[in-house]
Amino acid sequence: MYVWNRQRPSTMPSHRYRPAHERVEVPLTERAWPARRLTQAPLWVPVDLRDGNQALVEPMDPERKRLMFDLLTTMGFKEIEVGYPSSSRPDFDFVRHLATSGAVPDDVSVVVFTAARRDLIERTFASIEGMSRVVVHLYTATAPTWRDVVLGHDRRELRDLIMDAAAHVARLAGDRDIRFQFSPEVFNLTEPDYALEVCNDLTALWDASPDRPVIHNLPATVEVATPNVYADQIEYMHRHLDRRDAVILSVHPHNDRGTGVACAELALLAGAQRVEGCLLGNGERTGNVDLVTLALNLHVQGVDPMIDLSDIDEVRRVVERCNRLPVPERHPYAGDLVYTAFSGTHQDAIGKGLAHHAKRAAELGVPPELAPWDVPYLPIDPADVGRDYQAVIRVNSQSGKGGIAYLLRSRHGLELPRRLQIDFSQVVQRATDGSGEEVTAEQLWELFRATYLAPGEPSPLTEWNTAQTGPGVHEFTGTLRDGRLLRGTGNGPLSALAGAFAAGGVDVDILHYAEHALDPGHDGRAIAYVEARVGGATYWGAAVDTSALTASVHAVLAAVNRAA
Repeated sequence: MYVWNRQRPSTMPSHRYRPAHERVEVPLTERAWPARRLTQAPLWVPVDLRDGNQALVEPMDPERKRLMFDLLTTMGFKEIEVGYPSSSRPDFDFVRHLATSGAVPDDVSVVVFTAARRDLIERTFASIEGMSRVVVHLYTATAPTWRDVVLGHDRRELRDLIMDAAAHVARLAGDRDIRFQFSPEVFNLTEPDYALEVCNDLTALWDASPDRPVIHNLPATVEVATPNVYADQIEYMHRHLDRRDAVILSVHPHNDRGTGVACAELALLAGAQRVEGCLLGNGERTGNVDLVTLALNLHVQGVDPMIDLSDIDEVRRVVERCNRLPVPERHPYAGDLVYTAFSGTHQDAIGKGLAHHAKRAAELGVPPELAPWDVPYLPIDPADVGRDYQAVIRVNSQSGKGGIAYLLRSRHGLELPRRLQIDFSQVVQRATDGSGEEVTAEQLWELFRATYLAPGEPSPLTEWNTAQTGPGVHEFTGTLRDGRLLRGTGNGPLSALAGAFAAGGVDVDILHYAEHALDPGHDGRAIAYVEARVGGATYWGAAVDTSALTASVHAVLAAVNRAA
């Protein structure tokens, strides 16, 4: 097709698979969701303790389950799926622990999961004895392949099984503070008219009302299509569900195609009100949808996510401890490296952006953490999630002068002149090209010190003095360690020092000079930077002293010594 890029067929048997449009029926033709915007957070429901837990190589023990539950309540989740109590003794015992320990805050609802079988439903109700604010979550797979291969029921038989189970749930609940939820598992591969029929029948059976709504949870149990297809399916249900004001439309995307987050966001545009998922995306196969990513995606659009993610590293630590799975370094928002730039052009832009942000905050008269955020390559202020700026810019062989200068400025207070940035970046490049390894801020400082400061330490002068001898005329006198005298004049102290070197046969021309304070206060240290042409070649030198004049003289000496 493209003569400039003649790709060849692979050896993979792609013909074995049906495209999504042959597997998924999408009756919607006039969709509204593409024109909508997300303006508020959905109802969040973490399923780490049930769906996430059953996907672990080593399921959580009671201590880890409690740690996860406490994290979820601390973050502000108000509805938490806590287990599948009829599936195992550990799950049953954990629900009983929550029921008897007082661990559940008064404003938090727990969700318990059960298949549509009477004995399992009864076991589930036994686990929640004495609890209030409970959601009983009933599920059955409804897709054709599951009906035919796994369950052995046709549409009518399966609908009757679900209705019988739902009626049993209602009888056991009685007039207690229990709400009902149904999931037609593998909804995204179920015929839309069948999913709608079953959900509407349950809405009537459970007598849903606005003050006691039914939850219909529509899972993309195995992701098989692009996210727009799921959005169309959700919008179809949103438009046609009976008693819509008495139904909470929920979604439960998985990540088999790597687009679980996109599925959830488009589903919310299509009318969903509630999202089930796991912190940082744990779950079976490629995982459940990542609630942290979804929430922070809202945050960076100016929408309050309604959960607290201000200490993302603590969230990650608890999740890693409970799941015994590492969070990748490039995981959105939570990974170690997601706020880090190694590229020189990115580093330069970030450094300038952070400086501009600080300046703008000062102009607005607000703290930097409250000022509008618009920094290149950083879609979110790392401080919002508890990160500092120390890891934003890191240096390796790919880095440039901007990143190096930023690290020396932020860690050591150095404000390198631009041409010194260029010069030092070449020094760093030579040091890193061989190994390709990262250079820390401390290693940068040692490299800077050895290159520019050390050549002037100790001073080659045992004593020196400079004085103004007339209008615009300065004199420099000094004694070298080998006993030779230096004497020269110029229009300033450094010019006079250059004149003294010239008188001794060394041609020195001061091209650039800069200085700034390193420490606050009258007695603080200053650093001076000098660019000098010595014998036809250009060298930089630097020096630190409590006297700016002394620092500048020693910086010239360092540059000259580098030429020796």
